[in-house]
Amino acid sequence: MKSLRQKTDHELIHEFRDGDLNALEALVIRHKDKLYTSILFLVKDKYLAEDIFQDVLIKVIDTIRGGRYTEEGKFLPWATRIAHNLCVDHFRKVKRTPAIKTSDDRDIFEVINFTEEGADTKMMKRQSHDRVRQMLDMLPEDQKEVIILRHYADLSFKEIASLTDCSINTALGRMRYGLINLRKMMLEKNIAL
Repeated sequence: MKSLRQKTDHELIHEFRDGDLNALEALVIRHKDKLYTSILFLVKDKYLAEDIFQDVLIKVIDTIRGGRYTEEGKFLPWATRIAHNLCVDHFRKVKRTPAIKTSDDRDIFEVINFTEEGADTKMMKRQSHDRVRQMLDMLPEDQKEVIILRHYADLSFKEIASLTDCSINTALGRMRYGLINLRKMMLEKNIAL
């Protein structure tokens, strides 16, 4: 008999549907890093990413329990699509909410620092991640999205093409041009990671 870790996503989904909560736990553990990271790189806020990740899990559970899950063998792209849609929904909602500004027209949450600085290595690692995020933010939206889905969510180009409603060649092209643009930025700014 296979252990839960050895079972396919399809088998785990069926076991969860039949009432085995451990099967759901195994499925979540298997994919949580890829899902959470793809959300984090889209929203750029750890706490918001955790909230959206929980919303993704709720939607996944509700859909599977309701018998509406039909993406046989394609759980991760399906869950990533849910995560992507929830991130888009969040940004739509935020656009409708006015930001609180300081007297010098800066967002209040940029001024307030809620966290303490850690050790030097932690700070250096954070700076490297921040540099990558800043450079990613400078890319056109379609290039940034493909790079995030490929490198941080570890999706295939076929899955990315399906998720972003484009051809595989278009996804590959966006990735290529995005990486070329990132290299140019690194050379121009003399950035080494």
